[in-house]
Amino acid sequence: MSKRQQRREKVSSFYVDFKKFLVRGNIVNLAIAVIIGGTFGKIVTSLVNDIIMPVLSLLFNAQNFNEVAWVLRPAKIDAVTGEVLTAEVAIRYGAFILTILDFVIIAFFIFLMFRLLTKARVSVKKAVEKKNGKEIAAEEPAAPPPKPTTEELLGEIRDILKASRLEQAAAEPEKTEE
Repeated sequence: MSKRQQRREKVSSFYVDFKKFLVRGNIVNLAIAVIIGGTFGKIVTSLVNDIIMPVLSLLFNAQNFNEVAWVLRPAKIDAVTGEVLTAEVAIRYGAFILTILDFVIIAFFIFLMFRLLTKARVSVKKAVEKKNGKEIAAEEPAAPPPKPTTEELLGEIRDILKASRLEQAAAEPEKTEE
């Protein structure tokens, strides 16, 4: 086999393996989840930036909530040239709050989807079990057996004593015969 044919077989084998990898259900599901997740992230970011943050900006009297900050050291600017001599040192908590809000909204919707899927799985499982003839009973712990009354306990003791006396009486004649 020539080197060229070997290379073609390797490329063909690689292509076949890659195709199998892509066609597997888990990989396709993962790809769909990533695409939907990215799009959903954009929707949530737009919701936060375009709807929620303008309201918060009004509360903080800021033009843009991203710019809300606690200035530790203001920038020094040359009065003549307008050149920045030292940069401003600030804690930009507005951008931080914006990121946290994005995260909380996304986490909330993921929680809702997870809860919905969990309930759907349970209801499908119940329907399948019911269809197969297995009625789903609420799992209740077995009730402990009723405790015997004093009279029942005394009756059992009497029966045990009678049985032991009978055994002793039956065993004594055998001893005397020996």
